[in-house]
Order: sequence, then structure tokens, then C-alpha cells
Amino acid sequence: MFSGIIADAGLIKSVQDRAGGLRLTVATEMLGMDDVKLGDSIAVNGVCLTVIAVDGNDFTVDVSRETLDCTTGLDRQGAHVNLEKAMRLSDRIGGHLVSGHVDGVGEVVAFNDIGESWRLVVKAPQALAKYIAVKGSITLNGVSLTVNHVVGDEFEVNLIPHTLEVTTLDELKKGARVNLEIDLIARYVERMMQAEKEQNT
Repeated sequence: MFSGIIADAGLIKSVQDRAGGLRLTVATEMLGMDDVKLGDSIAVNGVCLTVIAVDGNDFTVDVSRETLDCTTGLDRQGAHVNLEKAMRLSDRIGGHLVSGHVDGVGEVVAFNDIGESWRLVVKAPQALAKYIAVKGSITLNGVSLTVNHVVGDEFEVNLIPHTLEVTTLDELKKGARVNLEIDLIARYVERMMQAEKEQNT
């Protein structure tokens, strides 16, 4: 599990084809690799990946074809990516509970400076729109954010300067694709409602 609080904006140093998937080596300066072991999980742009090698401040992960097919931003050498290590049970949850399992890919509709913050509007896949609610949580490229406005399958969040400074979200522009993970609570509420409906029929 993760919290959506980004520890570092790393760099994909290399991308290698591997049996239909990819092997990535990612460089980080601020993540803190001293306690990272083989088999540990690191969220890369919101995608939970397993560490298979560590070399100083670099780590290597394999990405399956299935993961590549349902995410974005993991296949380009030189790309900046948001990084977060898996939480310990004793950690504070500064954002919200994030699984690192991307639900779909959204598209940036607008990204505007509105003075004290930036307004980001994203179009979500239609199947995910019902899970996105005003004042609810959502994860964009691994970053925990609060939804401010929803119209149809489009939603809006505000990004403060600090968020732009410590994540890769400042690189977004209209038409960019972003990894989305909806709030886990929304999934469980839907499942509970389905189960109740099934029992009553």
C-alpha cells in the first residue's frame, strides 16, 4: 500500500525489451534506497512495481505487457516519474490509501494557472466516472489529490505550488495521458451495494 505522497521525481535511465514487457532502470536522488531490498514495492507514476535490482541510487523493475497495456508513462527513456516506497504500518497516511493498481488512463483537458494554484481538468474513462466524487480522493500518476468539481466524465483538481515542485505534474499539458486510481472506498461501497441487491432479488 501507498499514500500518494511522492518522495521523489525520478528519471527512467534505461528501457529494455524483455519477453513482451520492459525492464526499467530508474534513478532517484531523494527516495532513500538504503532500506530498499530485492522484492520491495515502489510505485512508479502510480504503478506498483517490484524491485529486482539495486545499484546505489538506481533500481530496476520489470513491467509486464498487461501493465503496459493499461497504464501510461513507463515506456520512455528519459521520462520523469513520481516515486513512492510502500508504506510501513507505522507510517502516517498523508494522502489516502493507494494500492498502486491503476484503474485506467485519463486525458488532460485543461491545465491553467489561476494565481495561487493550478487548475487541472482530466477526462476519465467512462467506466470510472461513477467512482469520482466531489471532495473524494483520486490518484494521478501516483499523486494523491482531492476532487473539486465533477461534470460527466471530467473532473477538476487544484495543484498548489509545492505539489508542482515535488512531482512531475508540472510537466502536464493538454492532451497528456495520466494514470488514474480511484478511491478504494468507492470500489468497496459499490461491491457492498451489489451484494445487497443480489440478496434482495
